[in-house]
Amino acid sequence: MSQTPPPRAWQRMLSGRRLDILDPSPLDVEIEDIAHGLARVARWNGQTTGPLPFNVAHHSVIVTDLCAARNPNWPKEHLLAALLHDAPEYVIGDMISPFKAALGARYREVEHGLQRAVHLRFGLPPELPEKVGKQIKRADRICAYFEAVQIAGFGVSESRKLFGDPRPHALTIEALDAEASQALYLERFESLAG
Repeated sequence: MSQTPPPRAWQRMLSGRRLDILDPSPLDVEIEDIAHGLARVARWNGQTTGPLPFNVAHHSVIVTDLCAARNPNWPKEHLLAALLHDAPEYVIGDMISPFKAALGARYREVEHGLQRAVHLRFGLPPELPEKVGKQIKRADRICAYFEAVQIAGFGVSESRKLFGDPRPHALTIEALDAEASQALYLERFESLAG
């Protein structure tokens, strides 16, 4: 009696690595793959104005800049964690928060496993200190507010309800193409990890 093999749960990366999405090894994580993937993943499911989608790599750099501005004494490791905060999306895509909530615990487990592997690969703790995680999340929400209002068709009051008041920050969101975003992401990574 032959057994059916388990379904494929890995993704072949352009680096040649084979990343198991359900049981990721830090040894199969490469920054070039992350930067390439995130630069080609559209935020807001692509429902943004302008000729280019606003991608996750560019978003991640902006979040890192916000963290640096809000926490001027942060070590490079915390800023690197900010840059990598959406890294799992290089293989699982950027799903909008309501859909993540609908998928529930299994989605969070997969995302969390990928995040741990990314952190371990680049010398970060598998779990961030709570205070650091909260600061990154706040910067993420500030960036999301400006994206929502400027390019994703949300009104100001709706965005404040969903993402909070962004003051005193002010951002101008302009999409970059995939190649420029990828280069910017890798440049920021090198400045923080190099």
